[in-house]
Amino acid sequence: MHIHNIPTQAFQDQRPGTSGLRKKVKVFQNPHYLENFVQAIFDTQAGLKGGSLALGGDGRFYNREAIQIILRMAAANGVQRVLVGQGGLLSTPAASCVIRKYKTNGGIILSASHNPGGPDEDFGIKFNTPNGGPAPEAVTEAIFARTQTIDRYLIATAELVDLDKLGTQNLGSTTVEVIDPVDDYAALMEELFDFERIHQLFNSGLFNMRFDAMHAITGPYAKRILEGMLGAAPGTVIHGTPKEDFGGGHPDPNLVHAHELVKMTSGPAGVDFAAASDGDGDRNMILGHDFFVTPSDSLAVMAANAHLIKGYASGISGVARSMPTSQAADRVAERLGLECYETPTGWKFFGNLLDAHKITLCGEESFGTGSNHVREKDGLWAVLFWLNLLAIKQKSVEKIVREHWISFGRNYYTRHDYEGIDKAAAEGLMQHLQTQLAGLPGQALDAYQVAYADDFAYTDPIDGSRSDHQGIRIGFTDGSRIVYRLSGTGTQGATLRIYLETLELDPSKQMRSTAEVMQSLVSLSARLAEIKQRTGRNEPTVIT
Repeated sequence: MHIHNIPTQAFQDQRPGTSGLRKKVKVFQNPHYLENFVQAIFDTQAGLKGGSLALGGDGRFYNREAIQIILRMAAANGVQRVLVGQGGLLSTPAASCVIRKYKTNGGIILSASHNPGGPDEDFGIKFNTPNGGPAPEAVTEAIFARTQTIDRYLIATAELVDLDKLGTQNLGSTTVEVIDPVDDYAALMEELFDFERIHQLFNSGLFNMRFDAMHAITGPYAKRILEGMLGAAPGTVIHGTPKEDFGGGHPDPNLVHAHELVKMTSGPAGVDFAAASDGDGDRNMILGHDFFVTPSDSLAVMAANAHLIKGYASGISGVARSMPTSQAADRVAERLGLECYETPTGWKFFGNLLDAHKITLCGEESFGTGSNHVREKDGLWAVLFWLNLLAIKQKSVEKIVREHWISFGRNYYTRHDYEGIDKAAAEGLMQHLQTQLAGLPGQALDAYQVAYADDFAYTDPIDGSRSDHQGIRIGFTDGSRIVYRLSGTGTQGATLRIYLETLELDPSKQMRSTAEVMQSLVSLSARLAEIKQRTGRNEPTVIT
């Protein structure tokens, strides 16, 4: 093996977002582009030299090629051991599990999450720290700073690693161990949930479900666990074979992109329970028969019922939610006497709270839920939590949620996404909102009285770090809210997300449709932001 010192020049666009660096595949295929970013990781993370690294991705286009490059760079940079998923595959939560179980010095995950895949679509890379979680801002800023001054990278000349053969191979003095991507994760799930009870639920003959893997990473995980270990009928997992382009679909588990699954829950022949996960396996959608569970409600129901689940029977220490997520979990935490933390969007903000044992459960409205078992959101974990809860309560999904609303109140909630809008127009819209904030408190807007209006800032209670400009909040005296935020997960244009919420405590009024209840708030949010005038859009791209 020969190590090459390759001269290079910095790229100016390699600042990681909330979930790493995401660009079109063709950008990553530019000479030196991927290599520069990877070398910046090795240059700034001293523990990797002589240490160990977990490596894998969601199987999207360019995944295998990128892994071979990273392996040769790891060898050239003195990494002693690399654990890589067979076929180059590791779901994001499974990668976190591997990092934590084998105490590696970090992990590199190749994914653009729920973004489309293919030669003309998206690719991504992120570094996870030794706790198994996404790199905090101090780490990502250090990596970015290095990308701006980089003038060389190290890479070895070596034979390609056989990614499909389990076992160890050597790249010079670096040991590459190809591991089964499911084994460690499945073992962890068995520790947390009552598999025997879930098995009985499937064997009862009175329960059926479908899980849509969306031709993404969770297919092998769901087949092994649901159909293999838990005894679900063959065919329970649909679209279970990972494909480089996700079968031409959009691997985002929501009511729009998983419409085929939604149909399977409808009508007299609809299944009792359905779920989906996304491109890299960290998101989830939960459905009952003719019933959709919002991610915000899902987190709240989990928090209220965690004591029933094997892995959480001793109690939970606290709950956290991202700021745009509805306040449903807050109400549960208050009832249970628990702390509930409001953080910026981005799973990395939960990491310090989890490590400090301040929280056990956490979630985001963007279909992400998780716990202290790993340091990433975890789609299949959420599905197993719900299956365990259904097996214990012997009630339908709808019945469980409606009983929760009667007890805690219903937080009606919806999100409107305006995707691919002009970036300058989006920034101008946010600036227009900024200028209104100081004068809004105390004002009457239609039927709503403004209680507060701010640009959300977060000071981490563990390390004192501060994150500003995390989204505009307008809260009303009746508990309703409007939140505006520009998303950092896309690769083209800008995505404006508007989150709308209102609280209904009267059980007799909790059966109304979300569209009916939210109509006035939707209209107000569009007028306040001047959406049509500033973006040219009459309607959102996606409503969830």
